Amino acid sequence: MYSLRNRLVFVTGASSGIGAACARAFAAQGANVLMAARRLDRVQALATELQKEHGVAARAVQLDVRDQGAVEKAMASLPPEWEAIEVLVNNAGLSRGLDKLHEGNLQDWEEMIDTNVKGLLYVSRAVIPGMVKRRVGHIINLGSIAGVEAYPGGSVYCATKAAVRLLSQSLRMDLLGTPLRVTHIQPGMVETEFSVVRFHGDQPRADKVYEGLQPLTGDDVADLIVFAATRSPHVNINEMTVMSVAQASVTLNYREKK
Repeated sequence: MYSLRNRLVFVTGASSGIGAACARAFAAQGANVLMAARRLDRVQALATELQKEHGVAARAVQLDVRDQGAVEKAMASLPPEWEAIEVLVNNAGLSRGLDKLHEGNLQDWEEMIDTNVKGLLYVSRAVIPGMVKRRVGHIINLGSIAGVEAYPGGSVYCATKAAVRLLSQSLRMDLLGTPLRVTHIQPGMVETEFSVVRFHGDQPRADKVYEGLQPLTGDDVADLIVFAATRSPHVNINEMTVMSVAQASVTLNYREKK
């Protein structure tokens, strides 16, 4: 088992859901955690929590991964002790709406593409060169089963997650010959703020997504991410797909009747 103690982990989208769960799970392993999100107050509170509970170093950065200039500035302005990132968790991502393609909201499309694809690329481009230079690093990209199997109303979101899957595969090829590892995680239904964001804050509509079944939690996914990161350095877990037992595919779920 590869020890994460005193190693530096960078998690994007760390203010809630899977990102926050990852920060907690890595800190529990003794890792120092750099956390980025748009909501600075949340990651600052989380940094304080991790320092108090686990005695690790934790740093919060306000960052919108869609902003290339902001990503470059944030990485360039890190203190020396926060530069040597060993694990990058590209978690920042979202979905917007469930419109048919020909009725789609263009602003929703832009936000998904800019966050899920371009944001991942901007952060990766800023962080991975240092990993290559230091010859140590693990990039963990958060995809979705929607990147493998499409569903009605999900065309653009599915396309962005398919892009994450193929970018992960290509990156693994680009890094062949280095000690760096690349892992792609494909969760199914996870109960986080995902559906609230998708439906623009409509909590009752979001609640119906998980009605009658037990979905995954952010902690479930974070547990797998830490597992991948703690394998022996010569072992690369290329891809993991995880779903609740109540889910058989993107569109097929079993819901208990009331």
